[in-house]
Amino acid sequence: MPDSCGDGEGPATLSGWLELLEARHGASICLGLERVSEVLAVLGSSSSALVIAVGGTNGKGSICAMLEAILCAEGYRVGRYTSPHLLRYNERVHIEGVEVGDEVLAAAFADVETARGNVPLTYFEHGTLAAWQVFCAARLDVIILEVGLGGRLDAVNAVDADCAIVSGVAMDHMDYLGDTREAIGFEKAGIFRAGCPAICGDPEPPQSLIEHARAIGAELWVCGRDFGFKGGHQQWSYWRNEMPCSARREARINRGGLAYPALRGANQLFNAASVMAALDALRSRIPVSMQAIRQGLMRVELPGRFQVLPGQPLVVLDVAHNPQAVEVLAENLDGLGFAPETWAVFGMLADKDVEGVAERMSARVDHWLPCSLSGHRGLDSETLTGRLRAAGVERRKIAEGFATPAEAFAQAREHAAANDRIVVFGSFLTVADVLAAIQDRR
Repeated sequence: MPDSCGDGEGPATLSGWLELLEARHGASICLGLERVSEVLAVLGSSSSALVIAVGGTNGKGSICAMLEAILCAEGYRVGRYTSPHLLRYNERVHIEGVEVGDEVLAAAFADVETARGNVPLTYFEHGTLAAWQVFCAARLDVIILEVGLGGRLDAVNAVDADCAIVSGVAMDHMDYLGDTREAIGFEKAGIFRAGCPAICGDPEPPQSLIEHARAIGAELWVCGRDFGFKGGHQQWSYWRNEMPCSARREARINRGGLAYPALRGANQLFNAASVMAALDALRSRIPVSMQAIRQGLMRVELPGRFQVLPGQPLVVLDVAHNPQAVEVLAENLDGLGFAPETWAVFGMLADKDVEGVAERMSARVDHWLPCSLSGHRGLDSETLTGRLRAAGVERRKIAEGFATPAEAFAQAREHAAANDRIVVFGSFLTVADVLAAIQDRR
């Protein structure tokens, strides 16, 4: 049982709160803003900080991390809320680039518990409101909020954003968001606000996203149309039109000589360009120098996003868990150069497109090491093996299943040659378990 503070108001520690919330709520996902808005009104917390909401299928975490790094480099007081975490819940809530401590988070959870009364909240909703409490008490300049799922009905959307970024739209969470890009695009566009900048990093956005922005009067900037980038061998450049939707070349502004983001992968330029577009759109309220942009992009860190560990064999950690993200992972692996054999430590959740993911990685993987993931959504290794075979993966390439990702990783380390590579992917849970094992080993 969670440790109690003894006064009936809830646990005394953050771990106690997390244990309580995990046990209390049967449904991990329950979309809708009514419950969160009701509790938010009771809390009565407010902030004068500028709010940036970040949604999209893939790339949200990278965009949030880049925004935080750049704005901190400029000297702003910044709060950042993201999900899920890898090793510690505190990773979700940052102030000035530093994880918020257990005591502060536990106190915020208690505030939300008192305010909610009989209103049921999911684990994510309770955590989102707690993060908002922390930020409101911290007198911040900028608050960055990552959308958990979708956008329109996500708990984060209970807070009006001064600027919203949609990184891209791909097929994921179809049970909740719809089974077409148009349906998913409409849900993602729900974080846009009338009269506010709406940045879209997808060069081919669904028409539903464009039409929704137009219908509510949002100021839509689309990558490739209103802003974009060009990549060189050692540097890249960003451009934007003086006015959104302007096609006049003479109205184009260019910023060159930019160092590539510290986050690996060619796809990070789409994210970096979206970040710069948002900062351009907000420049009258939070001006940012090119020096801060350069410093932020060079210093940004985010574990589990094409994270390459030093040593032999080469180890790549990537939380990619849908076909679009895994396709990017495959392209990034090609950019690393030749490896005699690739070992895949692979674990996924049951509601994900396992077959679509496997098909996009099958040509790059020589040895599949399927592993079980815990929780009611986790696939066991036996079922995962069957779905790999259904995707056309040869039986001889699939090892006998493992109870945990850490066990699969240990097997890969034991059998991989020095020049081989090990790729850990498929879920945040897969990467988290391996990261924890690596830290314990160290």
